[in-house]
Amino acid sequence: MSSCLLDCFEFSDRHTSEELLRVAKEWHVDGKVVCCVTDNAANITKAVKILKWTHHPCLAHTINLIVRDALKVMKPTVDKVKAAVEYFHMSTVGAEKLKSTQRQMGLPELRPKQDCPTRWNSTFYMLKRFLESKDAIISTHAIVSAPVDPLTQEEWEVVEEVCRVLEPFEQVTVEISGESYVTASKMILLCKGLQRITANRQREANVTTGQVIELMDTLCSSMDRKFHKMEYNHVLSETAALDPRFKKLAFSDARAIDEALQRITSAAGRDSPSSQTPGQQEAEGAEGAEAPAVVPQTSAVWMLFDEKATGNAARRNPSADAIMEVRSYLEEPLLQRSADPLSWWKNKASIYPRLTKVMTGRLCIVATSVPSERVFSKTGQIITERRNRISPSKVRQLAFLNANLS
Repeated sequence: MSSCLLDCFEFSDRHTSEELLRVAKEWHVDGKVVCCVTDNAANITKAVKILKWTHHPCLAHTINLIVRDALKVMKPTVDKVKAAVEYFHMSTVGAEKLKSTQRQMGLPELRPKQDCPTRWNSTFYMLKRFLESKDAIISTHAIVSAPVDPLTQEEWEVVEEVCRVLEPFEQVTVEISGESYVTASKMILLCKGLQRITANRQREANVTTGQVIELMDTLCSSMDRKFHKMEYNHVLSETAALDPRFKKLAFSDARAIDEALQRITSAAGRDSPSSQTPGQQEAEGAEGAEAPAVVPQTSAVWMLFDEKATGNAARRNPSADAIMEVRSYLEEPLLQRSADPLSWWKNKASIYPRLTKVMTGRLCIVATSVPSERVFSKTGQIITERRNRISPSKVRQLAFLNANLS
């Protein structure tokens, strides 16, 4: 697995689809796009639709929208935390007093984290850091006359319970944001896991505050709406089925897995793996096998058999071969969840040549658009207060080199 930045440039036009196609053609990949993963912005979604590329929304962005929508029910508490964090960032006296108090209490000197709408999980990180410094913040508020309202005991309880509820969402976001391992095949299972753990916590008696109960209700209803019939999504269902760690276990709906396997079988029947027959590939790929006896290439004795064998190979049914490969693949034991599915497919390529070719166009799909978001973060480090007059073309070159050479 690897990520590459194809282009990063100043863009003020409205014709997003034309620019996407231009970049793809420039790199000769316009006919190789298997899926386009973007955030949920209307302009980029429409651009991909115009190009008729397979589109999938970024799961990290979707989860971020779900969480931010749910956090509206406790906006007054979150706003008070934001105000306190901003005070400690803006006030030198407040920041130094907080550090001094943390040292006196034997606590780590943790600076409060600020919330940023464009940084996913940032609200959770802000609340968690604020909670970790609870005693020091309360003591500092009592000593320093800060122009912000301190949290009440009930609001501290709300923050503590919210952090417990949101922690699984943060864990999922981090797991699906990687670039060096397969991510899209996990999406169905991870989304189900989020729904299950949130529903279980709804029934737990240790959630006491009304705001957090309302927040969990909102989370559950939003996930029911966003993740509805996820198993029938072509991208997600096929990637999950082709991951040897999950296969059928990723599904709870029998019809969904049947439809996914039918599409995979159909694609495998259409694709020709190579000019070699599977038997030839398997023979060449077998390790430790005894070398076959050398037979003269042109032997009149074998002429009749060779003619029959050639005719038999020509009459092979690709659809039947694909069905047999899928059936045999499903009978293989599940791979350990911590193992690399791509290594497994590499070792099995000679056994499942058709399925391997289909797999390469599925497991390469990423679950999020985080790789492109990281480019924006790096660009923000290039354009600084001291380098605010750098030309767009120079930024383009620096961003390209930084992303592809680092």
